[in-house]
Amino acid sequence: MSEIRDIDAVVFDVLGTLVDEPSGLRTGISEAVPEADAAAVEELLGVWQDHVEHAQQRITDGLRPYASTAIVDGEAARRVADRAGLTDPSAIARLATASQRLPAWPDSVAGLDRLSRHLPVIGLSNASRTALLRLNAHAGLRWHQALSAEAVDAYKPAREVYQLAIDTAGCPPERILMVAAHAWDLRGAQATGMRTAYVRRPVGDPPSSADVFDGQFDGLDGLIAALTTSE
Repeated sequence: MSEIRDIDAVVFDVLGTLVDEPSGLRTGISEAVPEADAAAVEELLGVWQDHVEHAQQRITDGLRPYASTAIVDGEAARRVADRAGLTDPSAIARLATASQRLPAWPDSVAGLDRLSRHLPVIGLSNASRTALLRLNAHAGLRWHQALSAEAVDAYKPAREVYQLAIDTAGCPPERILMVAAHAWDLRGAQATGMRTAYVRRPVGDPPSSADVFDGQFDGLDGLIAALTTSE
């Protein structure tokens, strides 16, 4: 892959791109419902994911007022608890914060450290401010700045979320690279004029044949090499 030139700042999606969200949620569900076998955990994970996706889509479509991931995750935890027959309030409360304890992908921590020596690095996440703070600390992610979509009461791919990153970077969108494992996220960034790079992850949303991104990589090593080769 050739280098990506003329970039002044790099913006990373977090959930799924730098941390393994399904794995962390499985761990949280297993801790809350220790008697659940692997199949039951997968079913409960589906309950959680379906609720979060549906809730965020309703917010994006204007069918529900904005609610942060702290609220939506709490709702998801209660749905999981109801399905599993879990009644312990403390266990349900801890489950509601499972998305704050997600493991980083093996190349994420070192990759961010390397890239941050060359370019400003910004995290841009749908996670609430508090969740993002605790997630970064748990996973060991280090940024020059981490931004929550909660600041604009919206969820990606809403335009105002990407504009938040553009305004923070303080440079034209065509000189900012958005990095994500989700093609839908990159399409949203493209709509604001940002450059885009897809990083393949096992839990991502791969590009379609119609997608044209500035780069596609199997991991952060290739991305970082592409960004620093032109220096």
